[in-house]
Amino acid sequence: MKSQDTSRHSYIKWGPRITLVHSQAIQVILSMASTGIPLDTATIISTALESILYGFSVLMFMGTMWVSAYCKPNANRPIALAAILLLILSTAHLVIDIVRLEDGFVKYHDIPGGPVAFFQDISQPTFVTKNLIYALQTMIGDGVVIYRCYVVWQSVWVIILPSILWCGSSVAALVAPYYASRATGGDIYTNRTAQWITALFVLTLSTNLISSGLLVYRIWTIERRVSANRATNGTMMPIVHVVIDAAIIYSAALFTILICFVCADNAQFIMLDMIMPIISIAFCMVLIRLTPRKITPIYLPTYSTEINERERGDSQRYCMKPLQVHVSQWTHSDGTE
Repeated sequence: MKSQDTSRHSYIKWGPRITLVHSQAIQVILSMASTGIPLDTATIISTALESILYGFSVLMFMGTMWVSAYCKPNANRPIALAAILLLILSTAHLVIDIVRLEDGFVKYHDIPGGPVAFFQDISQPTFVTKNLIYALQTMIGDGVVIYRCYVVWQSVWVIILPSILWCGSSVAALVAPYYASRATGGDIYTNRTAQWITALFVLTLSTNLISSGLLVYRIWTIERRVSANRATNGTMMPIVHVVIDAAIIYSAALFTILICFVCADNAQFIMLDMIMPIISIAFCMVLIRLTPRKITPIYLPTYSTEINERERGDSQRYCMKPLQVHVSQWTHSDGTE
């Protein structure tokens, strides 16, 4: 009787077959059932999609460097430096993902639970390192968006709220890998790290939406003010569209990650790896569109003296048509010298 009770704890009966299952493997299988797609499958898909998007980000980076070198290279040095840092971080993140694939499917495939158990361990040095890289990538990307808001608005007060959110997301992005490195069991959804990761996604999404919204609103108001006094058919609305598109791409990726993470779905690992090159792509597409041309036409002021100096500076950015002046001379002669 005692031996039968013992066998019940050691074996699980699936129909006519009796299979011996290790306790850790049981935990991994139950975790897989509650989190959707298996971790090993999610890792393969995420690395493949990240590699494809990384190729696009490299092309965008090359275009950014060409534009920065051709158009006002001295003025674009800080932005070019940010683009270089984003590419370096994306490259490092992709390399670590490839290393994790090799570790999970080759080096540690014989551990109890197999590759799934390896990828579920959030205390792995490679997992902690890749999340630190993501933290730096997010800090740089959001910081550049806030900087653009300041440049367009020329006011510190406008960027106070985005800056506070940026500081909060930066703290969460750095604290989450710390708690992950100290984890002793469980997955990322049941660990204390989950609280900081949720805060990170919420704060980052809020920062991006608010900063991009302020940027679009400012450009739109400038466009509306100068449209009545502009002699050419040029418009700033294509710039608005590019900024909106970049914000939508980044925000949609963040929102998807947040929903998947809250629902404890392993698809969030796929989106999290994809968002690294997405940040670089969104950054470069806005920079390429906003960079002025090297050869610029002559500008004429079009505002009256009632417009303040800031609006006068905005108006001088728009080209005016050449102005021809015809002077007629009328002479009256009375017949005397």
